[in-house]
Amino acid sequence: MAKNNERNLNVTIKNQDDKDEVIISVSSIMKQLKRFLALWLVIAIMAGIIAFVFSAIKTFSRKNPARALVSFSYSGIEKGLDPAGRKFDINSIKDPLVIERALTQLGIDLKYIENVRANISFDSKIPEDAYERLTTYKNIMENASSGNLAAAQAMLDVTYYPTQFAAYFDFGAAGFDRTEGVDILNTILKCYSDVFYEQYGYNEALGAAVKVQGYEDYDYAQQLDLFRTSLRTVRNYLSSLSNDDTTAFRSSITGYTFKDLSEYAKTVYSIDLDRISSYISVNNVTKDKDATIAYYDYRIENLNRDKDEYADRIVSINDSIALYKKDEITFFGENIDKQSTVHSDQYDALFKQKSTAEANLAQTKQDIKFFESRREALKNNKNSSKANIDKVEADIKRLNDKVSQIVDLTQKTADDYYENVQFAHAYNILVPASKSIAAGISEAIKDSVKLIIIIEALIFMIYIGIAFVSALTKDNKKRGKAAAASGNDDDDDDEELDLDEIADAVEEEAEKAEKSAQNSQKNVKKNRKK
Repeated sequence: MAKNNERNLNVTIKNQDDKDEVIISVSSIMKQLKRFLALWLVIAIMAGIIAFVFSAIKTFSRKNPARALVSFSYSGIEKGLDPAGRKFDINSIKDPLVIERALTQLGIDLKYIENVRANISFDSKIPEDAYERLTTYKNIMENASSGNLAAAQAMLDVTYYPTQFAAYFDFGAAGFDRTEGVDILNTILKCYSDVFYEQYGYNEALGAAVKVQGYEDYDYAQQLDLFRTSLRTVRNYLSSLSNDDTTAFRSSITGYTFKDLSEYAKTVYSIDLDRISSYISVNNVTKDKDATIAYYDYRIENLNRDKDEYADRIVSINDSIALYKKDEITFFGENIDKQSTVHSDQYDALFKQKSTAEANLAQTKQDIKFFESRREALKNNKNSSKANIDKVEADIKRLNDKVSQIVDLTQKTADDYYENVQFAHAYNILVPASKSIAAGISEAIKDSVKLIIIIEALIFMIYIGIAFVSALTKDNKKRGKAAAASGNDDDDDDEELDLDEIADAVEEEAEKAEKSAQNSQKNVKKNRKK
């Protein structure tokens, strides 16, 4: 019954005047769709291939920017800060210093520095989980009632800063081909890794002048002061590194820990340096006695001023600490009514400033006593002999070698620590730029998707339209022939010859006959087996 109903399902199309009728059956449309199915598939496949080839030719002929993906992971980046606590700027990657290093490594003329810099751009990437959190916060705020508005606002007080960035280099505009462009972008990203560590972390406290250069130009006592300052700087730096290190780090490059190097520097400071200093004082070894005495007077005067400054600073900090009120939080509830102080960065910073000022004051007092004793010893002694001078110069040269070795070991150990422990994952190249054919094909596929969808949709609409028009034309021809055959003799005859129904009935009988024949063959085979 359902099948008969399906065969008799017709679509009647009437014009506005109801004068003409066009009747088309759904079965006719389906037949025409089957009829043109193979043709449609062939055309659709060929059109898709042609669209892809066109997109591939377009992709490989034009110079699309090279693309890479980098990420940052260190304390502070989630707040948009660099490791030094300043505002982070991704454009530091295309700093002229970084580009200069990259071009030098690749052997490219440095005249292209500005061209390269102007054609590098960045795009931040927001992870999906962060996007979902921000969307949730926004919905909470929009739907918050007046009573919960403050709580919702507190939740909204969250700003997301990206940690992943896509780097683009328009090498065509910069005057390079694809291979050169990819090499330049990848080399820039690698060179930035070195600059990043140099800029942010470490060895900044040592400074460029920690090694004593040109010490021979000074008098012997002044040379020792230069070495003393360098060793103090190194020891303070090693002390800060040791305090920050919670892994008992031992460098695989130097084989030293920070404590080892600190003890080495302490030994050179307390034994080698003091031994040479005492020899100079006892034997009055100097290039110019009067000039050296004047130098001591000047140093003592400056140190006394520093001492007064540190003392005043300590008093001021103590007053600030005494007047400072830490943040308080009050707890309310059933049988609860109390206050408690909470952590305050400003309050802790005052104590750190006080500690630093007290350490500087103590060191300054020691220096004053040291230079005063030197000055008095120099005033009471005679000029030294040539042998004494030669010995001091030889000792100072060996001291310079030891200090230079300590500085080199400290720098290498600190580099190893920051790169492999402290900043092990601070900067990563997640996806380097690619110049492979596969990358070009992938890019061509992405570019051709939209074009293929449009073309295939258009072909499908044409396919549907042709099937509909073809079915309409055939049904009208059949009904025209049926009307001509029946004649116009009986005006009251309401029966209408449905040729499609007859054809379908014939097809149904044919299918039944075919099934009956198949069943007969199966029975024959079964009988033969028995």
